[in-house]
This record gives sequence, C-alpha cells and structure tokens, in this order.
Amino acid sequence: MLSVQEAHERLGLVPSLQISRNEPLARHTRFALGGPASLFVDSEDEAAFLQALRLAKESGLPHLVIGLGTNLVVADQGYDGIVLRYRGGVIDSDGTQVHVQAGAALQDLVDHTTARGLKGIQAMTGIPGNVGAAIYGNAGAYGASISDVVERVRYFDGQAVRETGKAGCEFRYRGSIFKRNRLQGEPWLILSAELRMQPGDAAELMKTSAEILAVRNRKFPPEMKCAGSIFKNLILAELPAASRAEVPAEVVKGGKVPSAWFLDQVGARGLFEGGIRVADYHANTIFNVGDGTAAEVRRLVAELKRRVHERYGIDLEEEVQYIGFDSTSQP
Repeated sequence: MLSVQEAHERLGLVPSLQISRNEPLARHTRFALGGPASLFVDSEDEAAFLQALRLAKESGLPHLVIGLGTNLVVADQGYDGIVLRYRGGVIDSDGTQVHVQAGAALQDLVDHTTARGLKGIQAMTGIPGNVGAAIYGNAGAYGASISDVVERVRYFDGQAVRETGKAGCEFRYRGSIFKRNRLQGEPWLILSAELRMQPGDAAELMKTSAEILAVRNRKFPPEMKCAGSIFKNLILAELPAASRAEVPAEVVKGGKVPSAWFLDQVGARGLFEGGIRVADYHANTIFNVGDGTAAEVRRLVAELKRRVHERYGIDLEEEVQYIGFDSTSQP
C-alpha cells in the first residue's frame, strides 16, 4: 500500500486534476459536517477522473467517489483515504433527446430542459445534487422520477466504460442497480446519460417549475444545512398489517406513506441532539443549526428510528449515506 504522499505524487502526474491534502469535507456536504479527507481529487475531465480512480484503487488506500455531497454525513474525524469527485457538467439537447454528463447539477438540467420546452423533470426543480446522483438514487418528486426519462447510461464498472439501456439500470423506488452495486461490491460509477423527453410548452413548464421551487424553498431553505428528507417514504403494501391499518387513507400518495407521518406520531418535531434538530414544521427534516456534529446526527437518527420501530415495528431507512464511520456502528 502506498503512503498518502506517494499517492499524491502519482496523482500529481495526471493532467486536469485538482488535488488537495487534508481537505475539510464539511465544505463539500450540504450538512456542512465532516472532517478532512487525506486527499481530495477533483476533475471535470472524464479521462483524467478515470485515470485518477484507477490510481486510487492501485494505491491500496481507502477511496470513494462523491457528487455534490447532498446526502452525505461525513464522520467528524474525516476520511482516512482518497475522495474523488467528477464535475463534468456538459448538457446538450437535440430535439427531445438530451445528453448530460453526470457531474452536471440536477437544477441545471431542469433549467435547460424546461427553457427548451422539454417535459419530464420539471417537478424535480430544487432537488440538490448532480445528475449522476439523481440517476443513482432514482430521484423524483410529485409522482415523477428521473427513471421516467432515462434512455441510456454510460458508466465505469471498475474495469471498463460500458453502456446500458433503461432496463439494465433496474430502477426502483429511490434505487437502481448502481446504488445496489455500491452497497454490495464494486461500484458502477455513472459518467453520462441519454434522456428522452416529451415536447411541452416552455412557458408553462417554467411556471410549474417556479411554483414547485417556491414550495420547496419554504420547506428546505437554500441556506439550511440539511439533506432534505432524512428518511425514505414507505410503501403501504409492505407495512405490517397492524401499522397499515393505522394509516389514514388521505396521507397515502401513490401507494406510499410519508415517513413524516410516522415520525409525527412519535413526537419527532423539535427534537434535538446538540446542534442537530428536527424541524418544527416537518418531522422528516433534520438540520444542522450551525454547530452540530456528525456524531449528533447519528444519535438523533438512531433515536427517531428507535421510536418508530418501538411503536410500529417499522425500520425506517435513511436517504443519507455515512462516510468515514466504522461499519459496525451504523445507526
């Protein structure tokens, strides 16, 4: 295994990379939490990024790839290894077909398509993160998901760059084959995608997008240090029968029950752990008031999960991912 200094020297030979030592990851997460990465490697160039990824793997040091850090909770002690980020963000459209690199901000893609009268993702306005992460987690809102418009995805499987159609992505609610592979073995890293949109009226799409953004900004103000909803919603049919019977019909949307409903029943609103707090107006929103720690996030998340499980026998699943923690001590 190489030392951090040796890895830094080898990576420094690759053109088009920006490399920093002991980079605070709090600067790169929406929670604004997390200690330093031993090495932080950033690039807009796909070939340089893939070369850096191969070198990171060959170094023997721990390494991982992040996007815009929207759904990351990084340990207070940081990450003792190499963190890589791909920022290629080119968006091109030809008729109803759109090509987008994975590092593009999802909001840029929404703005690009709505302005051109391309319908399909206007409801995703205001969702933070990049396009690669949106495909990885099958992001969506108001009954629409990005899987609705994905036609093909280019990705790196650890050995070579490959392509797959929509079926090969194995999309499901807030998941995909890319997400499952990351959790189960060699991650498949999304590089770009081809989307197929529907024609629409640009003015109407931009109006809809603006209205949704206003609602989202009231719920998750841009300056709020949070990851949006902390827990995934639940599929009604998969709940225990006794819990299912308690859920009022009016809260069920598209066969799903908001996690916030269960959290409300166990008194989640306003709970806090140090500098981390549950919003008073929404039980599924946890935010950093400014001086919180990642350890406090984990303790508060664990308490919320404990309360819901104790009352309903349901295990809530986080939308966030934990970086730099011992795997045996997850919430």
